Amino acid sequence: MAGAIIENMSTKKLVIVGVILLLFQAFSFMVGGLIAPSPTTAVHYLATKCVDTVKHHQSTKWFMPWGPNQCDKIRDFDEAMAKKIEANNIVFAVHIPLPNKEMSPWFQFMLVILQFDIAFKMYNQIEDGALATIDVGLAYRDDTLSEWTEMAHSIEQRKLSCNFTTTKTYENEGRYYECDLLPFMELGNVAHKYYLLNIRLPVSERKKINMGIGEIKDIRLVGIHQNGGFTKVWFAMKTFLTPSILIIMVWYWRRITLMTRPPVLLEKVIFALGLCMTFINIPVEWFSVGFNWTWMLLFGDIRQGIFYAMLLSFWIIFCGEHLMDQMERNHFSIYWKQVGPIVFGSFCLFIFDMCERGVQLKNPFYSIWASDVGTELAMAFIIVAGICACLYFLFLCFMVFQVFRNISGKRSSLPAMSKARRLHYEGLIFRFKFLMLVTLTCAAMTVIFFIISQVNEGHWHWGDYTVQVNSAFFTGIYGMWNLYVFAIMFLYAPSHKRYGDEQSSGDAGASGEDIQLTTTITHVDGPTEIYKMMGKEAQE
Repeated sequence: MAGAIIENMSTKKLVIVGVILLLFQAFSFMVGGLIAPSPTTAVHYLATKCVDTVKHHQSTKWFMPWGPNQCDKIRDFDEAMAKKIEANNIVFAVHIPLPNKEMSPWFQFMLVILQFDIAFKMYNQIEDGALATIDVGLAYRDDTLSEWTEMAHSIEQRKLSCNFTTTKTYENEGRYYECDLLPFMELGNVAHKYYLLNIRLPVSERKKINMGIGEIKDIRLVGIHQNGGFTKVWFAMKTFLTPSILIIMVWYWRRITLMTRPPVLLEKVIFALGLCMTFINIPVEWFSVGFNWTWMLLFGDIRQGIFYAMLLSFWIIFCGEHLMDQMERNHFSIYWKQVGPIVFGSFCLFIFDMCERGVQLKNPFYSIWASDVGTELAMAFIIVAGICACLYFLFLCFMVFQVFRNISGKRSSLPAMSKARRLHYEGLIFRFKFLMLVTLTCAAMTVIFFIISQVNEGHWHWGDYTVQVNSAFFTGIYGMWNLYVFAIMFLYAPSHKRYGDEQSSGDAGASGEDIQLTTTITHVDGPTEIYKMMGKEAQE
């Protein structure tokens, strides 16, 4: 009886393979935890208040907060009032990065968060539902002598959500509100060395623009970008893993095509999973270092979504094929009720991503969180996605439980077999159950490490070493899914060994038992003997 490698490989060799995979898994966590720096860096900026002395504002004029061509500056708004400078003539200028530093394409993306410093005044309080209208321009250059080139310009609105923690009295005037951080800008790549933001807060009583937003004292920005060191480690991992998965995928499909029977659904799905893993592995990010590809973040989200949709569908089909009888299995249409919601959910997340990052390809200042409707829609997507993920995991656990129960029912026929044959099938059942538990462990590990990365401080101190937990999460989970796909394709590839040949040559008394097993099990086409056992009832 020829089966899959998971069934015919000796226990000793299987243990060696398992240990090697565990060592690679530990290494993938160590690469992120001990070698790579933190995935991202946050840099704080305080906007400089520049004065636009031109009566009619020139959109092509850029205000530098420092350097040889720096703007005319004021310290605060009291000085502006003393000099009779109107609010419409004040420009908040922020240079990214800080002096004597450069941005790099290795930073991959740049996310900017905005926060207003608003002082409490009895006669100028923040109204409920106040909207701040921001006229913002973004420019870039690649050396300190070039002129600034406009990259984007937009007029945006951000809803203020501020809380004054003390009593609103004259004695507390000048104290600051506690305001929530506001999404401000996101760039899909960092192709230039220097960036300049010019922010205006236009005021118009007639049009009620920027009225009732309180007395803004300062504008603070937080720039978040990926660390170049982490990017290099990440690219190196993808470059190493791509040929590994590609080679095992070609080897797996070659073994499938060498068989006399056509491939069954489970084998096709395993191959499709390998294709999706290869697609997400291909290190096209290397090109983003040399080319101004602003769509790389969106493309990365699409690749990741395709892989996870395929992975979730694979688990459903993998369990389902070990539950159904031979008349139902091997038909993809049977799984439309389970796979359909996965495809629909993935499509909804794609639409949500296009509404955010798709629009940001043209306007980096756009944010779906800027409006009440967008915020509610985004929160609804996140909550529904979280609920669906939990329900899917529970459903997967239920399906695994059903598979285990189904296998336990099949074990009733084992006592009638000879001792050697019974031990063989008990070993196959144990190996299959172990693989199912590893599958659940991988799914649970992804959720657990995601939660840890959100609530911990980002690094742990272990003796003289600093372990970057978030980096370990990214590289470890990424390595885990590659190793999982590698193991599935390797273990479920057809084996050249034939267990029945060895038994029949050594024990003539088992010939009648072999015939019984042949009529009840081996005539059912499938990748493994466990798979064939699950489907024999319909034949009987």
